[in-house]
This record gives sequence, C-alpha cells and structure tokens, in this order.
Amino acid sequence: MNEKQLFDVANKAMENAYVPYSHYRVGAAILCNDGKIYSGVNVENASYGLTNCAERTAIFKAISEGAKRVLAIVIVNGTDIKSKPCGACRQVMGEFMDSDDVVFLANQKNDFKEYTFKEILPLAFSDKDMD
Repeated sequence: MNEKQLFDVANKAMENAYVPYSHYRVGAAILCNDGKIYSGVNVENASYGLTNCAERTAIFKAISEGAKRVLAIVIVNGTDIKSKPCGACRQVMGEFMDSDDVVFLANQKNDFKEYTFKEILPLAFSDKDMD
C-alpha cells in the first residue's frame, strides 16, 4: 500500500467538500480489494441530519463501482486536530472492513495516528450478531 498516495488523494478530495454551514472540511481516501483508491468528501445540507460524511461518501462510491472490501482508509480534515469518524461512519466502515484493516486519522498538516479498525470500534455490530 502506498500511504502517501492515500494521503494525497484524501487531501485533494478535501478541496471539494461542500461545507457552507460548518466550514469543517473533510476528505477521505480508501484502498479497496480491487486495488483502486476511491475518494470522498463531506457534503452538508441545511437540514444537518441529511449531511453525509467523507468516509461514507468514499465507501458508497467504491461499493457502487464494484469494490467489495475496504483495506485501508485515510481521513483528513482542515484543522489542527486529527479526524475522528462519527459513530455512523464507524458502523459503515465495519460493514466493509476487517478488524485488522488500517485507519489513518489525520489533520491538515498530515500529522496522523494509525489504528486498526478494531481499535476505533472494538464492539462493532455485524452480520454475526444477527445469527
């Protein structure tokens, strides 16, 4: 995996974030099992509940184009504080990531911390819980 490429894609994507209300830009880049990198941005809505986060945008784009699994994700934002995915994003990530897959949480300076998916959502709800 080329981590620098993931960071570059996430940072470039962040430029397209639609954030007229919060002005909080987020970009995400994911590496999928098909070998492709997909990007996403947060897209706000005047009705905040309809806002979509960058992580989910990237994942939904990848799945809609035929990818089946996310191997790594970079999430970057336009502040000095490292990104933290919301609960909804973590749950969606859990649908397509394994516990040891890589999650990079970064800020606008590309200061980052690397986690496994299990570290950011240790008690993920999954299809196994429905058996």
